[in-house]
Amino acid sequence: MWSNCFRASLLLLAVFSLAAIIMKLVKYKTGRIVTPFKLLFAGVALSAVVLFIPIYRVSMETTDCGAFERFFICIHNMIRLFLVDGEFAFIETNLVDVPEELYRAYTSYFAVLFVLAPLLTFGFVLSFFKNASAYCKYLFVPKRGVYVFSELNDKSLALANSLAKTNKHKRLFVFTDVFEQDEEHSFELVEKAKEIKAICFKKDIITINFRFRFVFGTVLNFFTIGADESENINQAIKLIEKLKFRKNTNLYVCSTQVEAELLLAKAFNSCKEDGSDDDSIKIKVRRVNEVQALVARTLYNEGHEKIYGSAQEDGSGVKKINAVIIGMGQHGTEMTKALSWFCQMDGYQVEINAFDLDENADIKFKSLCPELMSDEYNGRFDVPDDAKYKISVHPKIDVNTSTFDNAIMALPRTTYAFVALGNDEKNIATAVKLRTMFERLGYDPVIQAIVYNSDKKKALADATNFKGQKFRIDFIGDMESSYSEEVILDSDVEEAALKRHLKWGKESEFWQYDYNYKSSVASAIHRRVKELCKVPGIEKEPAARTDEERRAIRVIEHSRWNAYMRSEGYVYGGTTDKSGRNDLAKTHNCLVAFKKLPQKEQEKDDD
Repeated sequence: MWSNCFRASLLLLAVFSLAAIIMKLVKYKTGRIVTPFKLLFAGVALSAVVLFIPIYRVSMETTDCGAFERFFICIHNMIRLFLVDGEFAFIETNLVDVPEELYRAYTSYFAVLFVLAPLLTFGFVLSFFKNASAYCKYLFVPKRGVYVFSELNDKSLALANSLAKTNKHKRLFVFTDVFEQDEEHSFELVEKAKEIKAICFKKDIITINFRFRFVFGTVLNFFTIGADESENINQAIKLIEKLKFRKNTNLYVCSTQVEAELLLAKAFNSCKEDGSDDDSIKIKVRRVNEVQALVARTLYNEGHEKIYGSAQEDGSGVKKINAVIIGMGQHGTEMTKALSWFCQMDGYQVEINAFDLDENADIKFKSLCPELMSDEYNGRFDVPDDAKYKISVHPKIDVNTSTFDNAIMALPRTTYAFVALGNDEKNIATAVKLRTMFERLGYDPVIQAIVYNSDKKKALADATNFKGQKFRIDFIGDMESSYSEEVILDSDVEEAALKRHLKWGKESEFWQYDYNYKSSVASAIHRRVKELCKVPGIEKEPAARTDEERRAIRVIEHSRWNAYMRSEGYVYGGTTDKSGRNDLAKTHNCLVAFKKLPQKEQEKDDD
């Protein structure tokens, strides 16, 4: 029995320790019940119980206690071991009739457990007090704005740093699911969080009760901002359920996935199904799509200067916008779609050439926007009172080949280029290559390339070659710019879009449904570019415009709307409801030339 229990105890400790190490190495998902620490704790506890079994069989041999009672006495002494209350002399005394080698192994093993068990207890208690201390700080620190992040990562820290720059004495930052690991990057994130006096909880954002806080009027802002977008959505759904009735509560859900809108809408509908109405649900939910946000703010803030401003006038007086999109991932696809409606303006024509390595890039985009790419509209500049554009998607094109070089050189004079290959190094190299090629051709288009790393972006600003010649590349989309207070919380384009949406709908519907949000954003962007292009009569109220001004603005707006709806996958087709549209089928009976619209529909395009 002595030998068998010793071997079993060693085996248990080895198995549980190995499992804890493996779980740690594979970066287990935090917030689960089983953790590496708990596995190690359980392994030591079970090993100690097994070691005590033969000792108490010997010491209680002359008593009336059975195996059941002796087993629980073993558990009792295991607990004493963790509480620094064990008696080593008792163990030595009861090691009876044990061979010398096994005696030494037993006592040495027990000596290790006598030290290891209290250390584990101390670590557990320390972690408890650490969370308790964080909770006390959260409850009592007098801040009027609390910002709670579901994870400590580059994005959440960039946003927190941006928020800390303004009103930092009135803001409290909380990071959840934080583990101070040995990895260098993780350690640096924790240290940077401490610099802004942030609170770090080890618990998941869902498991902490944030509803109560002993400071009157506190605004709670939650950000589900982890690397796993599906987890962001799931956390958001649970937070909506927990906090739906709390005033002064905002939830920002970071996700580019289509399912986000469906699941968040379902969460709100579930709230209504349990008897809650729209007015009783107080939490405000906003979806943060970094791809859409980057394209939207680029067009809103710089589109007129960089895209319209670079257009080249041909012999007939028409200004040509010839755009090149490199990479048809999320950013490239979004920009291609957006340019189709953004460039709808009297006196301008847009041609877009997109390149991608994917051999199916063209048919994928056509599937996404079937009517936008149909021969009936794409490339047709002779159709009156409708959107005019030409989009060509070139598949199987590697930017590092002469095939790409020849294709670029054969295009009409490029006025704008957008590079989004999903990798900083590729984007930078391709943007530099494009500048070289355009220099050889003798023209100077605007080049914008995505660079995620903020330090790289700063270092590349006004970059020159060895002769001091500037590359004139506009690097956009870095972490600090994309996750800042100005973009996430106080976006100019969102403010303008919401103002337009409120003319016909409720604020909750603007944030809740992606269709309403994107449609209003596109409308706000184009309204701004109409003003900057000084469209005759745009500065006047609709009733004050001349008939000629009124019709011209209506045609421009309807052409813009047609291109936008087609870029969202809508087609002209049959209808199933009284409004003349079927949004589930993405069909709309107003996707026709302006002159074919009923008078009532024409008047909707005044603004």
